[in-house]
Amino acid sequence: MAFRTWQPIKICYCQHAGEEVALEADMVFPAEWLPEQQPRILAHRCSHAMECNMDERPSCVWAGTNPVFDPFSEIL
Repeated sequence: MAFRTWQPIKICYCQHAGEEVALEADMVFPAEWLPEQQPRILAHRCSHAMECNMDERPSCVWAGTNPVFDPFSEIL
């Protein structure tokens, strides 16, 4: 039987949240009798997006309030 889970892909420090946040992917893994298939990614989210949406400031693309800022794409 296939199973579905959220898995962290990338972790970084977010200045808006003031802490480390994770970019997570909603992944579906194939059933045991289909081992040669790759897992599928259905969606992405930030682990801190709900808290950022409650804030009155625009935050980032993953919270849906600022489409021009992506904290996970920054190269330090």
